[in-house]
Amino acid sequence: MHVTLRQLRIFEAVARHTSISRAAGELHLTQPAVSMQVKQLERQVGLPLLEQVGRQLFLTEAGHELRGHAQRVAAQLADLETSMDQLRGLEHGLLRLAVVSTANYLVSRLLAAFSERHPGVRVSLQVANREAVLAALAENRTDLAITGQPPDSVDVIAQHFMDNPLVVIAAPSHPLARLAAVPLARLAREVLVVREPGSGTRAAMERHFAQRGIEPRAGCELSSNEAIKQAVQAGLGLGVVSAQTLELELETRRLVVLPVESFPILRHWFVVHRRHKRLSPAAAALRSLLLAHDPHATQLPRARRRTARRGG
Repeated sequence: MHVTLRQLRIFEAVARHTSISRAAGELHLTQPAVSMQVKQLERQVGLPLLEQVGRQLFLTEAGHELRGHAQRVAAQLADLETSMDQLRGLEHGLLRLAVVSTANYLVSRLLAAFSERHPGVRVSLQVANREAVLAALAENRTDLAITGQPPDSVDVIAQHFMDNPLVVIAAPSHPLARLAAVPLARLAREVLVVREPGSGTRAAMERHFAQRGIEPRAGCELSSNEAIKQAVQAGLGLGVVSAQTLELELETRRLVVLPVESFPILRHWFVVHRRHKRLSPAAAALRSLLLAHDPHATQLPRARRRTARRGG
């Protein structure tokens, strides 16, 4: 059986996404090229690896078995690359980083500082929701992950490096924008534009409301913070986002932060890696850079800080 590493890599992506098109997009290949590689792999194995039921793609028993081996091969190759990077030091190498989409605002600045110090290191950045980032961590497809809530099911080391306050935003023309204080119960009468299932921001928001007996009215469900902000600006409802994503909108007065009781929700950013993973010099250097950051550096909008001091 003559199976190539390229075939295994392509099949692992198809198996993970259960989609030829999404795997092709991730790998920057055409769909016919991905399909051809999978068919060649099936001929080499002598068994079907995928089956189509309606519009859905499923792994066969042989496909599940092969996916496990493909992941282990990928993990061993990643360890090999890390070992070679360690021999080369910080002059070269690849750093794989998976980041939840909300953290992309702050990580971009930190990566700029990192790249200035280590210009020879290539950075592969995956930006996704919490569910996808933790999957990359569990499957050893990333060296470090940045998330607001570390996983429970994976043996990891998670270290807090920055606070992440969540605030309620509105269009400046919204009636609540004129109030000096907004009771939390008042939000039950408002439509909230929310993130998709799997988002850490949405999970934190739902948990916060549930603990206080409030059932919010969810309106649009959107997959990015930018989409949430655009929808709120357009008057589709209120939103809950990280204060770290609002600098431009607050300066230009396209959005306002509402002084809502019990807000902000104070979350934290964590840098996470597998407990027994051998970190490359590049990964270790970035982790050190993150941990050297002042965890309380984020400043809340002025109205929000006044509300927080009053005990809201």
